[in-house]
Amino acid sequence: MRVLVTGAAGMLGRDLIPALTALGHEVTGVDMDVDITDPAAVDACVDRVRPQAVFHLAAWTNVDGAEEHEPASLAVNGDGTRNVARAAARAGAALVAVSTDYVFRGDNAAGYREDDVTGPIGAYGRTKLAGEQAALHEHPSGARIARTAWLYGAHGRNFVDTMRRLGAERDELTVVADQTGSPTWTRDLAPALIALLDQPPGIYHVAGGGSVTWADFARAIFDECGLDCTVRDVTTAEYGAAAPRPAWSILTVTKVGAPRLRDWRAALHEYIETTSTTVDTEGH
Repeated sequence: MRVLVTGAAGMLGRDLIPALTALGHEVTGVDMDVDITDPAAVDACVDRVRPQAVFHLAAWTNVDGAEEHEPASLAVNGDGTRNVARAAARAGAALVAVSTDYVFRGDNAAGYREDDVTGPIGAYGRTKLAGEQAALHEHPSGARIARTAWLYGAHGRNFVDTMRRLGAERDELTVVADQTGSPTWTRDLAPALIALLDQPPGIYHVAGGGSVTWADFARAIFDECGLDCTVRDVTTAEYGAAAPRPAWSILTVTKVGAPRLRDWRAALHEYIETTSTTVDTEGH
């Protein structure tokens, strides 16, 4: 197939494109060279590539920045996704648009199903939810929404690499202990996104199996790396981030045939084994 990937230079895009290429697809990746907030630019790109499938990864992902600049975030996550979905529909191309656990309120400790009521508590979640709704409205017969969570990977700033770098430098770190979610390795996520092309249009949850708090995730990272660093638990309020975060971000997979990712701890073990420990990244 001819495949178009937006956000190709990002952490997920840099794992998705090799996975697509390995399957024999003809892949065109675009990033900042195509302004997704400009409908004409998106249309011109789709007309040039003539894709049969579009993976829409481009997004405003700065959670705290979205809280401060919600209109700008909405232009990318909401309007940009609408533009991509409309162009994909016009081209008759299947669409996989990546979304987030932040579309939920975060008060369900049992985990969220694909059809549970959304209720984002911050600007980032609101703008991503707007993108979901736009994609499903513009391309109801071809859009697949892939909600994921707590991404990390070898090609971008992420929590795992930050923890192993800081854990090698310090004896103690302070980490939030009242947020629970499902860490997801981008290399595991990439083939799951491709598999969604074989599923009917709709909303899917694709995140690492199981769940853990950020603090216990940090402890697991130190354990895997053999680092003697103590984690001191703090609350979200004590940490003082600018934007609110969901307390519970567990994404449950209930759809028959939908891809399911392996347990987060197994993925973490392989990630630590196969990537360098001399990284200089931060954030999540």
